[in-house]
Amino acid sequence: MAKSLKLEDQLCFSIYAAQHAFNRFYKPLLGPLGLTYPQYLVLLTLWEEDGLPVRAIGERLALDSGTLTPLLRRMEGAGLVSRQRDTVDERLVRIQLTAKGRRLEARAAGFPQQIGAAASCSAAELDALRRLMFRLRDDLDAASAEAA
Repeated sequence: MAKSLKLEDQLCFSIYAAQHAFNRFYKPLLGPLGLTYPQYLVLLTLWEEDGLPVRAIGERLALDSGTLTPLLRRMEGAGLVSRQRDTVDERLVRIQLTAKGRRLEARAAGFPQQIGAAASCSAAELDALRRLMFRLRDDLDAASAEAA
């Protein structure tokens, strides 16, 4: 834990600054694909499992419907996804990749290796850091739920 209130001693600031660095790194990778970082995250989710309901995408990405719905509409307008009512439960809207959205997967396939090459960490260190960040997220979520 931080021993002071100096900015550089704050874990939250180091994570915040790292997120901005990721955004700067991804911008020239995603720009030629016509994607924003949040759109890329939606595509990653759908490349893993296509046809998810909007709610499931929101849960996986920790995005509320007020953020996710306009994002999906823009992606639909760009021809990357289609939104379709579930045939069994019409309350559900499922998001399907279009052919254009599927083709982007091949173009993005090298992004993780590029991140790895840019980081001064081994693959094992990056994997350990990823696991630690998810554990931190889960612990903070649990603490927030207990405090509520």
